Amino acid sequence: MKQPQSPELTAPGPSDAWVWLAHIRRPQGRRGEVFADILTDFPEKFAQRRQLWLLSASKESGAAVAATSSSSPRIAPRAAGSGAVAPPLPRAMELIAHWLHKGGIVFHFAGINSISDAETLSGLIVAVPREARVALAEDEVYIGDLIGCTLVDMRAHNAVVVGVIEDVDRNAGPVPLLVVQGSGGEVLVPFAKSYLRTIDLDAKRVEMQLPEGLTDLNAAQSS
Repeated sequence: MKQPQSPELTAPGPSDAWVWLAHIRRPQGRRGEVFADILTDFPEKFAQRRQLWLLSASKESGAAVAATSSSSPRIAPRAAGSGAVAPPLPRAMELIAHWLHKGGIVFHFAGINSISDAETLSGLIVAVPREARVALAEDEVYIGDLIGCTLVDMRAHNAVVVGVIEDVDRNAGPVPLLVVQGSGGEVLVPFAKSYLRTIDLDAKRVEMQLPEGLTDLNAAQSS
């Protein structure tokens, strides 16, 4: 069994309608290219994509966009110097070129042909609909599918509810950390294949067999 992976990071919020792939930071070059942080473990899959979508990066707007709700206001950026208002979000974009660059990725979208055009995209999220995300192997799982699941410790066949998974920290080390909100506060649990027993996404339940004292150690450090 391979190390559990988190191939694509989904948007936070009440809906998993979108899968976040990259976060646009700034213009890159003079012809409308933009530089973005990569939010997927499979950047090579961009070679298979021609249509992407742009979403708001704010938690409030991101949640509203993911839920395709009109209850949250959306502020469209203005094109620099033109006074024109950019199309509303989510915004479908045609990807005409991309390449990896200094730990991130550069995109060139159709219709974005100048630095001023590129500036209107700064801060936006590059995403695809949930149904368009890449298929995973049997021993892989999306971060967005884990969030909201109840984590249960199956120690000695006596199920103990640890709490609800609220986030996944992929930058903590070689193994991602599940950020779990339990009755006693936040608990950090390594998402290691040796601990994992079952994942039931329909029941929103993750079962692991954790080392003795792991949850107590977390509680002691947070107190």
